[in-house]
Amino acid sequence: MTETLYLSSDDVDGLATPAEYVDAVRDAYRQVGEGAPAEPRTKLVNDEPPGMLTTYAAVLPDTGAMGGYMYSAGFGARDAWFMSPLFDADSGEPLALLDGASMNPYKTGAAGAVGVDALAREDATSLALFGSGAQARGQLKATAEVRDLETVWVYSPTKEHREEFAGELNTELDAAVAAVASPAAAVEDADIVVTATNADEPVFDGDLLDPGTHVTAMGQYDPDKRELDHTTIERATYVPDLRARATHDAGSFLSALDAGVVDEDHVHAELGEVVAGVEPGRTSDDEITVFDSGGTGVETAAAAYLLYEKAVDEGLGSTIDVSPASQALTGQ
Repeated sequence: MTETLYLSSDDVDGLATPAEYVDAVRDAYRQVGEGAPAEPRTKLVNDEPPGMLTTYAAVLPDTGAMGGYMYSAGFGARDAWFMSPLFDADSGEPLALLDGASMNPYKTGAAGAVGVDALAREDATSLALFGSGAQARGQLKATAEVRDLETVWVYSPTKEHREEFAGELNTELDAAVAAVASPAAAVEDADIVVTATNADEPVFDGDLLDPGTHVTAMGQYDPDKRELDHTTIERATYVPDLRARATHDAGSFLSALDAGVVDEDHVHAELGEVVAGVEPGRTSDDEITVFDSGGTGVETAAAAYLLYEKAVDEGLGSTIDVSPASQALTGQ
């Protein structure tokens, strides 16, 4: 038997800061850029009741951990459950099982921030944010850790939602955060654009992007849905979280590919390659860059291990016994 730590949502909620998530996720992508294995998500869709079962994973040898997510969404309860198993990368033994829902906006936000840090101009100070939910909040807080934001313009379709979101974040960040009435008003003069929506179709006009703008898109991981239009993809140096994702479930890129606007060679590099210095990121102040973040086991395993270490230090969680296969795989 091996004692494995179980961490509930209450155990891990608020356990790490946005800056700590960003540091852990940046180092994880550096490892992947240097050859550590990670694969895109596998999504199994059920028709009746409608729902999906999703899984993805990564091995982070320098961190000493491996793991990812398995989660369900929809089905009869019309809700979602996130479970994150974490294993020791040396022995293979299980370290922890986390209720992963509460870390989701922070680890995903950290991935977006790593993309901003790798690809946005160093002097970027203005941000356009599309979305007003938990994921948008995570993206904004994490991005504020890697750039000195001065102004943030928030757009989402529901006026009350964007105004409430902007009011709350205006008190939490040093930047001035305000709601705007249209996508065009958000994008105008923005150094960074972040999309964190559930939109099926593009949320802004790529012709409105100024030279030098960076775009992080993280709201869609479906081949038939997209937040970015063909113009944005065509104009940009395009960097996905994992290269294999670009032709797997990156709907914005796949739509541009199908339309003949770009070809597969338009994928400049994956994020880890840029973070590790294997491939260049931005090469000029006028370059438009896109980081397409669909969610991977890279940030999930990194965040889970960060929380595991902090929980151990603080004596949080409870233990469960897990039997090794040499004992349990008896066939009796």
